[in-house]
Amino acid sequence: MSRPSGRSDLTLRHDVGWAVDVAHRGRRLLTYVYAPDDVQLESPRPYLHPVRTLGGELVTAFRPWDHVWHKGIAWSLPNLGEHNFWGGPTYVRDEGYRQLDNDGSMDHERFTALEADGDGARIAHELTWHTQPDGTAGTAGAGAVGHAVVSERRELRVVVPADDAWVLTFATTMTNIGGTDLDIGSPTTNGRENAGYGGLFWRGPRSFTGGSILAPGVVGGEEVRGTRAEWMGFSGRHDGTGTASSVVMVDDAANPQHPPQWFMRTEMFACANPAPFFSEEVAFPAGGELSFRYAVVIADGAADADRGERLAALGRAALER
Repeated sequence: MSRPSGRSDLTLRHDVGWAVDVAHRGRRLLTYVYAPDDVQLESPRPYLHPVRTLGGELVTAFRPWDHVWHKGIAWSLPNLGEHNFWGGPTYVRDEGYRQLDNDGSMDHERFTALEADGDGARIAHELTWHTQPDGTAGTAGAGAVGHAVVSERRELRVVVPADDAWVLTFATTMTNIGGTDLDIGSPTTNGRENAGYGGLFWRGPRSFTGGSILAPGVVGGEEVRGTRAEWMGFSGRHDGTGTASSVVMVDDAANPQHPPQWFMRTEMFACANPAPFFSEEVAFPAGGELSFRYAVVIADGAADADRGERLAALGRAALER
């Protein structure tokens, strides 16, 4: 991997009221949908899709039939106190998954930055998280909202440090404004073994099923799920072209529960998720504040453990900028 010379060649386009695109030399890398019109059942929240490599390969899935609430790359919390900001059913201890009227929404309020320059592209905005309003299960998310429980400041940055990879950094600061404690957990903290998902979640394309999970010193399968590491990733192949792409996620050292346990899948579908709430709740008291930062490295080509480490280094450097 070599660094490109000159400016970043990144441009930003705002589809007002809906989404922001970031492109590199005219080729779109991502669309950030900040005001989705999803049904309430899917917990309307911002997401990144489509996400593509510098070479143009698609590395995200959107509303897959098995989990329609999976949306590319998204900050998603299935167990925020009694609320679900993941979408779909909630895992209830001793009862299993139940569809409750608790699917909340993360609602855009205002942008604080929309810019692209020689240092990269930057999207920053403020959001308010609302509980599910009465009588809205399965209906469009626009319109009525419930009670405000979280205010959030979120920032996304894009940099292109190599000719075969680019980096997305994601940063969030959440404040509990709901007046009650909202400790953050997962299905595992509610009793489902080894299902501790929640946080920044990537869902890969269908053709990545059966691909390789990457971790420090490891190329393997789902045996790494639930283990701790600074970074993990995924390498898979695309239908049509037969080419490969790789995605590596890096957890910032300042995050709660660092290094996190990871929720990783390849056998049913491809996903990667540094899960700080995997097996232990993170306290989020009334009036409290929590911050998390991640890097997501999107690369053309397959990766082994050594290349995974080099890609993780790009993500680490982006977090240190």
